[in-house]
Amino acid sequence: MILSVDNIKFSYKSREVLKGVTFKVKRGEVASILGENGSGKSTLLKCINKILKPKIGSIFIEKYNINELNSKELSKKIAYVPQKSNANYITVFDAVLLGRKPYIKFDVSDEDIKVVEEVLKLMELEDIAFRYINELSGGELQRVVIARALAQEPRVLLLDEPTNNLDLRYQLKILKLIREITKIKNIATIMVMHDINLALRFSDKFLFMKDGIIYYEGEKNSITPEIIEEVYGIKVYIGYYNNTPVVIPI
Repeated sequence: MILSVDNIKFSYKSREVLKGVTFKVKRGEVASILGENGSGKSTLLKCINKILKPKIGSIFIEKYNINELNSKELSKKIAYVPQKSNANYITVFDAVLLGRKPYIKFDVSDEDIKVVEEVLKLMELEDIAFRYINELSGGELQRVVIARALAQEPRVLLLDEPTNNLDLRYQLKILKLIREITKIKNIATIMVMHDINLALRFSDKFLFMKDGIIYYEGEKNSITPEIIEEVYGIKVYIGYYNNTPVVIPI
């Protein structure tokens, strides 16, 4: 396993948000975290990335306890894309180059430039590489933020609603790209998703959260209408297209 989360509990003051979350993700695996708003999905990602500190529990990346890693070491292991990102007055190229910060010792190397150029090409950002990110659309900015995370060359990629602000074409393109990179680089990707059907199309593993716990964990073909009804409170029908489940509300 590349990521192990064991009995994580977290509270905002007196409100307990995570109530003992445990799961593992393998190398080359894309896992989607699903559930209603307020179920603890984003909080869980922030705990994995040490933005928030759990009350109890442990998180391991490979053989390393994240509490024993400093920020530079952690940034080489984990890249995190939040729900919302600020558009500062820097170019797209420089914004993606920030993803190389954990590797830069004295000055930017040829390797750093090469990685950035490759990521810009992958994300179809070459034509706007020297535009300022505060001039970009929401969808363009989202692609830049994901590109910066990929430039970190992480072992674990955390994405909180990665399809935010993206049109249908780029939703499909970027999720396909993330899946391919996960397999080729043999890393683990954990995504918080609201669109169940997109998650079913591009993920290997599914973690349904409810009331601060993992209510159900499994692969796509084990997901039933009863699970979705219990988690979301709605009745659905599950059909299949090209061997992929499709969830249709009744």
